Amino acid sequence: MTDTLRFAEALISKRSITPEDGGCQQLIGDRLRALGFVTETLTCGPEDFRVTNLWAVKRGHGDGPVLAFAGHTDVVPTGPLAQWRSDPFVPTHRDGQLYGRGAADMKTSLAAMVVACERFVQAHPQHRGSIAFLVTSDEEGPSVDGTVRLVEALKARGERLDCCIVGEPTSVQRLGDMIKNGRRGTLSGKLTVRGVQGHIAYPQLAKNPIHLVAPALAELVSVEWDRGNDHFPPTSWQMSNIHAGTGAGNVIPGEAVIDFNFRFASVSSAESLKSRVHALLDKHGLDYTLAWTLGGEPFLTRPGSLSEALTTAIRETTGITPELSTTGGTSDGRFIAKICEQVVEFGPINASIHKIDEHVAVADLEPLTEIYRRTLEQLLS
Repeated sequence: MTDTLRFAEALISKRSITPEDGGCQQLIGDRLRALGFVTETLTCGPEDFRVTNLWAVKRGHGDGPVLAFAGHTDVVPTGPLAQWRSDPFVPTHRDGQLYGRGAADMKTSLAAMVVACERFVQAHPQHRGSIAFLVTSDEEGPSVDGTVRLVEALKARGERLDCCIVGEPTSVQRLGDMIKNGRRGTLSGKLTVRGVQGHIAYPQLAKNPIHLVAPALAELVSVEWDRGNDHFPPTSWQMSNIHAGTGAGNVIPGEAVIDFNFRFASVSSAESLKSRVHALLDKHGLDYTLAWTLGGEPFLTRPGSLSEALTTAIRETTGITPELSTTGGTSDGRFIAKICEQVVEFGPINASIHKIDEHVAVADLEPLTEIYRRTLEQLLS
């Protein structure tokens, strides 16, 4: 029972489904304050969706970078409890694995980050630079009143962040095999195509919106939006939902609604993608409305002092040289990148995240803590 394991279990035992924090940030703040961190809690959002955010900072001695750790205490819903082999909010050990909601995504990372800081500060009480924490309870939800609000507040104060490690579970096969040094942008659309409802036996008296939109959808699927670049794969357009019809088998629907999403590379922009979609829909003569939601712009951290320090720490701890990658979904790194030049993500194996019986290997907890500690040493000692 190492310090990291005990602390990870304490965090997992807190029921913190978005936007609830469940008291996790109080536990984190208590340990950071004992190290000399100054902490601040920012509560944001409407009364029925209150988000808890933690900002903590420890100023060092002399010049040096500001290294921030970032993460989230909220977790996704458990799904059917009957399918879990053990209570998702009771940390449980089986076959060398620690089970519980948030074990991999990402309470273990937060525990390892805090313990790494404790060990580093004890060994280097006169360290240079500063250490900071940005923690939210709204990463798995709308991501409106979480890290984005912290970033806005820090920007207004003129706070400087030089480097940031987000504790997302990035490892694939073995702890340390992948670092995320960027993410694609995400742009969603809700397309409503209007027709004329009518009896299915009298199509000449109606206009079927499914038939009308089908050729346009086929073209949207076949378009080459871009070819990506050295850091990002080509932009992808995908439909997620199609809704039409009244439920009756003899009624032509009056409208069809299509939900879709772009995961886009840095060679495209949200505005260019929007323009091309509208031009294509207009070409097909559709009567439509289209509502857009920009979930985040792409960001990229080119190899530099942070990725080099983290890579060295991983290699020294595990013997693995990690791959730099921008694959996968979005993270709060997209917000932090607005005030921090170097943002990367690194954490445990991600195979079980958001699944029933989410888990993390107990044997990975100490190496993960050591990697974070060695990174601190590389940059601040």
